[in-house]
Amino acid sequence: MLRIYFTGDDIARTRIAAEPDPLWDLVLGLQMLRPQRGDLLFRGWRREACAAVRGAGLGGMLKLLLTLTPPVGYFPDFLNPAEAARGLEHGLEAIRSTPVPVLRRDLRRLAGGRLLPYETRGLAAGEPALLVALTDAMRACYELTVTPYRRSVESAWERDRRIRADALAGGGVEAMLAGLRPMMSWSAGELRVPGHRDQELHLNGRGLLLIPSYFCVSGPLTMLDPELRPVLVYPVERAPGALPSRDGDLPAALGALLGATRAAVLEAAAFRVSTTSELARRLGISPASASEHAAVLREAGLVSSHRDRNRVLHQATDLGRALLDASRHR
Repeated sequence: MLRIYFTGDDIARTRIAAEPDPLWDLVLGLQMLRPQRGDLLFRGWRREACAAVRGAGLGGMLKLLLTLTPPVGYFPDFLNPAEAARGLEHGLEAIRSTPVPVLRRDLRRLAGGRLLPYETRGLAAGEPALLVALTDAMRACYELTVTPYRRSVESAWERDRRIRADALAGGGVEAMLAGLRPMMSWSAGELRVPGHRDQELHLNGRGLLLIPSYFCVSGPLTMLDPELRPVLVYPVERAPGALPSRDGDLPAALGALLGATRAAVLEAAAFRVSTTSELARRLGISPASASEHAAVLREAGLVSSHRDRNRVLHQATDLGRALLDASRHR
């Protein structure tokens, strides 16, 4: 059982992640390429994702990634750096910059009785070329196993975040934590996670970051290293019967009318209210480009924007949503 101990300061500093964490989704998705308990919803996804990954020609790097992410038990903490909260590329850069002592320690823990492939020796030594090849393979796997299902991922993530935010608004952090039953139980400053390996985590005033994850199915988990930023990753609250499904392509006619990128910005703004940086991160474009496209859509009456302190929030107007709906059903 995992036991997490809170002080008053920790309760005040506990929060929910502002965005899905791409590296947690990737690592847990790689685990899900192999069957595990509680994954009935993912059989169709696994069939499609395995076929896509096999066809990508990743060779030895795929074997290494699967070794680093066993379906049960420990996997290296260095695969999930805090920098990934800023986006996939920030997380991959942090992995490439992992200090050699940390690589050695985590891989030694992973070895713990199992035979690791020869490539892990170079990884433990921090060979730059191997770290680049590893993160290139991680990016490719993310684009094959997560990106095509982004709408399912973000819809479920948003639903879970609304549930937690409502509990927080109604009764504070303690009510939010209590609402995570039966995955975990809250009582008198202690959060207990049954089914987890035996571990104690003293927050000591650092607070706890809750990270809902679409690909987490076996139960909540955290880092092994107690010195790292305290996080608790847990399965998102799923709508009954929700299945992971591929995102549909934007209608060709809408792309021809607006341009493919501008049409994608409109769709992203219709999905939820987003900052310029969030639009850029979601679509893989620069913030300047996202701002420019949003401005054109705003001039056309398809998007509205307003300033909230030091950020600008964008959302599709009724006209913009109607255009998207009409183009999908023509």
